[in-house]
Amino acid sequence: MTRRVALLAASLASLTAASGAAAQGGAPLAPSAPARTYTALVASESVDRVAVIEFGPQGAKVVRQHDVGVMLADPDGPHGLAVAPDGAHYYVSTAHGTPYGVLWKFDARTNAYAGQVMLGNFPATAQVTPDGRLVVVVNFNLHGDMVASDVSVVRTDSLQEIARITTCAMPHGSRVNSRGTRHYSVCMMDEQLVEIDLDGLQVSRHFLLTKGMERGMSGAPPVRGAADAAHAGHDMSGHGLAQPAAGSTTCSPTWAQPSADDRTVWVACNGTSDLVEIDVASWTMRRRIPAGNGVYNLAATRDGTTLVSTNKRGQSVGIIDTKTGATLATLPTQRRVVHGVAITPDDRYAFVTVEGVGSEPGTVEIIDLTARRTVARVDVGQQAGGIDILPLR
Repeated sequence: MTRRVALLAASLASLTAASGAAAQGGAPLAPSAPARTYTALVASESVDRVAVIEFGPQGAKVVRQHDVGVMLADPDGPHGLAVAPDGAHYYVSTAHGTPYGVLWKFDARTNAYAGQVMLGNFPATAQVTPDGRLVVVVNFNLHGDMVASDVSVVRTDSLQEIARITTCAMPHGSRVNSRGTRHYSVCMMDEQLVEIDLDGLQVSRHFLLTKGMERGMSGAPPVRGAADAAHAGHDMSGHGLAQPAAGSTTCSPTWAQPSADDRTVWVACNGTSDLVEIDVASWTMRRRIPAGNGVYNLAATRDGTTLVSTNKRGQSVGIIDTKTGATLATLPTQRRVVHGVAITPDDRYAFVTVEGVGSEPGTVEIIDLTARRTVARVDVGQQAGGIDILPLR
């Protein structure tokens, strides 16, 4: 795939819905056009581009786009994207580099470059702490042996990496709790959820996620060698697309999502296609919740009632009631390889990225969470992945 593939023209499907499996929990309302305008930022990994999408009363469209990276021969690979809580800046991780990846800072109003810092091997998902002081990035380390990697903690004002904390093999799903005191990520190759104390800048606890063996423990997870990971039964190349063996108990976690009240962490088990719900206070499992085939990324509404999941093998998006664990709707996506999800600050809409396959463009699908229907689609650059939404004006 060439680095500078021309961005396909942005297109909007009219307000039609991909119907989903119906639900428990009351009949959804009919969709209506939004009364305000929402702005989302989307990173497209194969074309080194960030697109700015607006969705409002007139529909959805790409209003601006700009390139990210400096490599001429190969893609830099923008992967993670995180907006600062005040909406003034956003941060993009580029996975490839010489020798390591980079975290970039941009002005959210003008898209102007505001600085960069080199991190570890293949920096991926990122999030800014609620106070805006730190951005936390997992170094996914896709290259070489499956050995323990790390999480970078960067000051947003000076773009100084103040800590690089060793966790586990292939950390993913970088998420911070609402108070900014704890960071959660999962180890795709080590069956672990890892909690980092952001005050002490060290691993505080970890949680084993293998089905039937779930257990919370203090301190950092044990460091395993490449040979251990190679025989653990994980999808080491398909990034959540490979079908696991029948009866497999391997979680293959791909995302961690703390609740808005910080009492719960949900983990997406891509291998077993379910969610592990963990009580933060007791560090024990509350329950396993059935999810879509190949559940991959998660986002939670701020009111705590709903989880939205991207289902990578199922080519769909799930809407889950957090109280009952019931799947309220399953919405098929237009294209394959569903990736990221972000929810608007008012909990009304979910923006979902779909990578596409081959020469297909990436797509952002917009879901009305009240109507539980897909209400808009807009095409962006190939391999759309990282996404976040600006604060409401």
